[in-house]
Amino acid sequence: MSRTRLRSLLLATAGLTYLLLLIGIYTAASGAGLTCEGRWPLCDGAVFGLFPANWPSFIEWFHRLVAMIAGFVVIGATYGTWRFQDDRRIRVAMTTALALYPLQALLGAGTVLDYSLLYLTAHFLTALVIFGAITVATLWYLPELATLARVRYALFAIVGLFPVLIALSPGTLIAHTAAVQAIYYAIGLGMFALLLAVAIWSGLLDSAAPRLSRVRLLAGAGTVVLGAQLLLGRYVYTDLIQLLDATAMAAVFLIALAAAWLTHRIEPTNASPQAQ
Repeated sequence: MSRTRLRSLLLATAGLTYLLLLIGIYTAASGAGLTCEGRWPLCDGAVFGLFPANWPSFIEWFHRLVAMIAGFVVIGATYGTWRFQDDRRIRVAMTTALALYPLQALLGAGTVLDYSLLYLTAHFLTALVIFGAITVATLWYLPELATLARVRYALFAIVGLFPVLIALSPGTLIAHTAAVQAIYYAIGLGMFALLLAVAIWSGLLDSAAPRLSRVRLLAGAGTVVLGAQLLLGRYVYTDLIQLLDATAMAAVFLIALAAAWLTHRIEPTNASPQAQ
């Protein structure tokens, strides 16, 4: 496998995992996860329950289908990283994603068979870790993307997306329908990936610009806090959860703002791929 093909495979794996997360969020928010007569892995339609019987059960069935396809893609990408490149970090990240995937499938079954807070929390957290592991593996495989300009653009994008994320938050301006939740998490997970990119790129460039080590720490902390905030958004809101959600969102905003300010103070000539 050539470098170009492995690059394409890793990018496709990250993109498919992102899409799978959004489909899963829409499935849960629309109530489709409770269809298929509460059965897993079968459904409620033709051929002994293999296929869906109606639109809600089709959504759940389609989610399972995409999850199965994504699983095979993760297997292929993990094999490619072990067979065709030598970076141990990339191997560990992809192996972590692959090792968690069967657990994620079982937790997904749990959300159908026993729709409890424990299963919902574990299912989302595991999905987020898998997505994060694949994202960092892809970023490590593409170190040529690391430039100070991209770090700045990513941070500016994160800061700029906050008003949209706030507007789409539960209990604010718009009814939190299944479609709105999918859009909300599309933005939130995109910001999560951008924070990971800032952390990875800053680490690759900090030998040329030591101040970027602080940006890396801020981005890492922001990733954890944003992940917690996205988890809070999965639950029915009480006053306490809304307060925790708002606090976490404000913390991520301030972290991104501080990191953007730090990068603004670095001269462009001090950090570039050629400087490493």
